[in-house]
Amino acid sequence: MTMSLATSRQSESARAASAAEARYRIDVPIAPARAARVVALDDRAAQVAARLAAHPWGHAEFLRADAVGDLRELGGGPLPLTAALIGADVVVALATEDGGRDTAERIGQHCFRYGITTAGVVLGQGFEADDAVAALRPYARVLLLSADESDVFELLTALRV
Repeated sequence: MTMSLATSRQSESARAASAAEARYRIDVPIAPARAARVVALDDRAAQVAARLAAHPWGHAEFLRADAVGDLRELGGGPLPLTAALIGADVVVALATEDGGRDTAERIGQHCFRYGITTAGVVLGQGFEADDAVAALRPYARVLLLSADESDVFELLTALRV
């Protein structure tokens, strides 16, 4: 069996891009794979969550922690934490200050107990949210400290929310 010189020198990428290989391509976008809950733990984080909620997401619900530790849909009524997290594959907690420490810990414990992936994002300059970081650290598989709000968008995109 002989191969032509041109075929033997083609790279894998060139062969994969050929018309013969086109029939194996998947031309539909990857569907979101995660049912996410994005939980704002404080007032500034709720503003960030509201801006994020304006983008088209597949299966994301944006929530806000209230003063008593329950969650509520942005602009909606209260939900017990356990009810708000039913069906979630991933929970992303947003903090900009320490006000949501207790809620962050309750979310982390719940997610750990039920095997829900947890990520924490602390936005701000300096260390305004040290307590929130400490509360999330034992539970969050991803803990992002950033001054750039667009990092939250990128994280949600990477998680295929």
